[in-house]
Amino acid sequence: MPIDVQPPRTRGPETSRAASPPRRAIPLLAWNVIAVVLGIGIWTVLARVGVSGLPGPQAVAVRAGELAMDGTLLDDSLASLRRVLIGFALGTALAIPVGFLMGWYQTARGLIEPYVQFFRTIPPLAVIPLAILLMGIGETPKIFVIFLAAFLSCVVSTFQGVVSVDRTMINAARVLGANDAVVFRRVIVPASTPFILVGMRVGLGAAWATLVAAELIAAQEGLGYRMQQAQIYYDLPSIFVGLITIGVLGLIMDRLLLTTEKRLTGWQERR
Repeated sequence: MPIDVQPPRTRGPETSRAASPPRRAIPLLAWNVIAVVLGIGIWTVLARVGVSGLPGPQAVAVRAGELAMDGTLLDDSLASLRRVLIGFALGTALAIPVGFLMGWYQTARGLIEPYVQFFRTIPPLAVIPLAILLMGIGETPKIFVIFLAAFLSCVVSTFQGVVSVDRTMINAARVLGANDAVVFRRVIVPASTPFILVGMRVGLGAAWATLVAAELIAAQEGLGYRMQQAQIYYDLPSIFVGLITIGVLGLIMDRLLLTTEKRLTGWQERR
């Protein structure tokens, strides 16, 4: 009687793949922490080898503690934050409707776009002498320069968002009986929102980048003012404290905008 001998089962690629444990992806936050630790490590090494008198993290931390204890750091941070928020809010509030007008109405685009493109070629810092002569040396010229930087960054992005809306969606809405107001509210605004939020993030960066120069206009407090005073006395740790504080505040505000963007544009496909 013949014996039915079956060959031993071999492990196919699917079996071996299922047996191996899945690899866990490293969270993005972990990579952020690693990047910060590496940056501080490189900074420490550069300070110890004496690169152009670069202060180390410890010296900067000690100086930050001193400025925080006497209230100087908090007062300067609040003053700069107030200027940035007011200028950024005003610039964004004007840039969004102007961008919608330029993108939706060809006549408005023809009238406004030349001025927008003209002022985009002029750095906001170059407007400071004119702002001082016309507006004095109070808070108004400081906020105006920040406002201009935020407005020019956001208006172009909003305009680009409107003109980039797929015509198929607009035509489909009209076929279903939507008038101009409904098309604008239900199609144009949602489709332009990602562009608007990107423009706001760029405008926020421009506002913080303009802050230091804006606080040269006879300021008595603020992170930019404090850094200018530290430059006179060659106080490098104080300059680094100002730079790091601006970077941290800007990063926090940018993350808040990024969170808002994810909530408002959850319908988008993401990588």
